[in-house]
Amino acid sequence: MYPLIEIKTVPIEIEMKTKNARLEYTRGTAEMEISRDDGGMKIKSRPIKLRLDSFEARNSITPTTMRSIEQAAEAGRQAAYSATAQYTQRGKLLLNAKVGQELITQFAEEDMMKNIKTNVGLEFLPKTGVEINWEEGEMQIRYEMDKLNFDWKMNNGEFKFVPGDIEISIAQRPEVIIKYVGGALYVPPSADPNYEPPEVEA
Repeated sequence: MYPLIEIKTVPIEIEMKTKNARLEYTRGTAEMEISRDDGGMKIKSRPIKLRLDSFEARNSITPTTMRSIEQAAEAGRQAAYSATAQYTQRGKLLLNAKVGQELITQFAEEDMMKNIKTNVGLEFLPKTGVEINWEEGEMQIRYEMDKLNFDWKMNNGEFKFVPGDIEISIAQRPEVIIKYVGGALYVPPSADPNYEPPEVEA
């Protein structure tokens, strides 16, 4: 007699994947920006300046009304001072008890010579020259070369630690497989087409 049932067990199947820890290094980067500033040449020039002031020279020839009044007033003041000094000096001399004809004659000659000198009218014109002032010329030259600007942007390298990883997965679950391997069962047994009655010994 052979077994009618076949029992088969399937064990569990587990897959395990591991990743080792690692240290990653990222290289540094460098960027450079270049900019240019244009130079140039600048020239600044200022010519010489000449100033001529002829006011006093013109007034000595044809004075203005105001200047004429000032000159006349000044001349009158100087004449009064001179006459006062002269009369004072002559008065002192006349107080002397011994006043002779010679002193009076001397006074007359002095007055006559003074009038001659005053009325001659010889005078150099203009009395003063033109006033001249001047400023020196100036020239400035400024030259600037072109400029190159370098801007460096540095990024240092970095170390990055990547931890390890363990991945566990179940590829096959455990199971029990029961399989019937026998033939068909007939009830009654005589219904089996291949039925052979048992031999009975007498």
